[in-house]
Amino acid sequence: MDLSPAVVSEMSGNLDLAARQYEHLAVDDRLSPRDRARAQLWVGTALSKEGENDYAATVMGGAIRSFESLGESEDWSVAHQKLALAHRGGGDLASATRLIEIARATGGSDSVMQQVRLSTAHGHILLSDRATADEGLTVLSQAAQLAAQYGMSHQLHSIEGIRRSFERPTAALRPG
Repeated sequence: MDLSPAVVSEMSGNLDLAARQYEHLAVDDRLSPRDRARAQLWVGTALSKEGENDYAATVMGGAIRSFESLGESEDWSVAHQKLALAHRGGGDLASATRLIEIARATGGSDSVMQQVRLSTAHGHILLSDRATADEGLTVLSQAAQLAAQYGMSHQLHSIEGIRRSFERPTAALRPG
């Protein structure tokens, strides 16, 4: 019940409020250690979306250590994916690339949702470097096809937003 307001805040773009709500869950003794670590990861995710990438990376690092000590390999992999995006947002493409490769190598989920999220994150990171941008567009196209096939409209919208953000600066540089 306490999670719903935080998710609604995050989905409506009120990221600062969402981060504070997730912080309360991260220290709530009523929750299992795994759920508290997940809440800590969500704090970092909201902070990263808000552009506070350095602080987000610190918070996510704590969640990764918790998942590791709990033996939660799937959550550990997802946390690396989210940490990769925080580093990408902060302009550290070398760390972002290294972390997304860890997530891709260890993300053994059969969940289509997680496959789409992982591919979307991977494609987003690849788009951040001109040398890998074509590969990034290919990865995003494949993620979009999978998302469309399974009716994942939120993920499809996110993928299209990433593409538009990538293409917009390029279009502005073209002679008109």
